[in-house]
Amino acid sequence: MRLLVIANETCASLAVLDAVRNLIGKSSGDAEVFVVAPALSHSRVSHWFTSDVRAARGEAAERLEQSLRALRDAGIAASGDLGDADPLQALDDAIRIHRPTEVLIATHTPERSQWLERRLVERAREATDLPVEHVFVDLDQERQHQAATVGVAGG
Repeated sequence: MRLLVIANETCASLAVLDAVRNLIGKSSGDAEVFVVAPALSHSRVSHWFTSDVRAARGEAAERLEQSLRALRDAGIAASGDLGDADPLQALDDAIRIHRPTEVLIATHTPERSQWLERRLVERAREATDLPVEHVFVDLDQERQHQAATVGVAGG
C-alpha cells in the first residue's frame, strides 16, 4: 500500500495518525505513507497581494515535519513534501509523482473547513480513480484532550 495524505493545519493531528494507522492496518504487506502539506497563504487575498509565499512555505514545512515525526514515532514509514497552494493541484502532482494506491484527505470540521466549502473531497474523488478517504479533525478538541491528559499526568 502507498498512502498519500493531503493535509494542511490538520497534518500533525491525532485524528490523522489514527486514520493512517487504520488504513495501513487493513493492507496486507508493507505500507508507505507520503504526506503532502500544501503551502497555503492565510487567505487568497494575502497570497495574491502580499505574496507571502515564503512564510506560508515555512509554516507548511513545520507542520509537515511534525506530522512525519508523529508517524515515524508510531513506527510508520513516512516521507513527505510541500505541495502547491491549491490542494487539488497538490493532490494531482503527488499522484503523478508518487503513484499512491489510496488517498487520505484531512480537513477541519465542516463549520471551520475552507476545503469542504470548496468541495475538495468531492472534487478529488471526481479527479481520480483511487479510493479517497476523508477524516475530520477537530484541533480544538484534540488540544483540550491533550491539556486534560497533561493535567492528570502532572497533577
